[in-house]
Amino acid sequence: LKMDFLGLRTLTTLERARQLVRQGKGLDIDLEKLDLNDPQVYALFARGETKGVFQFESGGMRDVLMKMRPTRIEDLIAAAALYRPGPMAYIDAYIARKHGEPWTTPHPIMTEVLDETYGIMVYQEQVSRLVHRLGGLELKRAFRLAKAISKKKTKMIEAERGAFLEGCEQRRVARAKGDEIFNNIVKFGEYAFNKAHSTGYALVAFQTAHMKVYHPVEFMAALMTFEMSVTDKVMDHIDECRRMNIPVLPPDVNESGTDFTVAYGE
Repeated sequence: LKMDFLGLRTLTTLERARQLVRQGKGLDIDLEKLDLNDPQVYALFARGETKGVFQFESGGMRDVLMKMRPTRIEDLIAAAALYRPGPMAYIDAYIARKHGEPWTTPHPIMTEVLDETYGIMVYQEQVSRLVHRLGGLELKRAFRLAKAISKKKTKMIEAERGAFLEGCEQRRVARAKGDEIFNNIVKFGEYAFNKAHSTGYALVAFQTAHMKVYHPVEFMAALMTFEMSVTDKVMDHIDECRRMNIPVLPPDVNESGTDFTVAYGE
């Protein structure tokens, strides 16, 4: 078991936004129990209004979102994995297929394994599953091969080709077809990303977007609180507040706290 522990400022921002909502509205939001099918949240992504949204705020990513028009958490997971040098080349194909362009694979098992990403090999887990199910390599060995492909370890990759082809033949896949499939796996697997990692990022992004949709004032106050030391960032967030019709008041010696706070009015 491999685990990554990340210290993310976004988590602190989310917690601060939750505190502001609790203090001002009396609501206790459980971010672990959000409806991951909420169309209002996906509409925010589809409009590209993701400034301040974890991992999805760059101009390039916003362009991708507006073209993709995500409608499910799997789209966000794929976008986070694809928006990197290399796999970026497959973003247009993913978007076209999501919107109805037909696609095929060399084998039904490949179609089944790659169905969630429209026939495009995006994740290391998909590479491992294909090698295991088509070539019969045990999962531990398949995982090692997936890692070798991602790191372009040619000798280790070629050392497994024979075993993969034998496994394919045992599953009634012709050797020539098995060789074609293996070449496809190597080609696309070089850019495969860890799905578990991408999923964690997508879930935090969804939580961030949820707060921006349903509690925008509290969210923006929390966001600016943790960017106070970067003037350019604060100005950028103030511009975003104006776009969202959220007034940003000047400091007041009688009203202001040490952080950005919310003035609910009477």
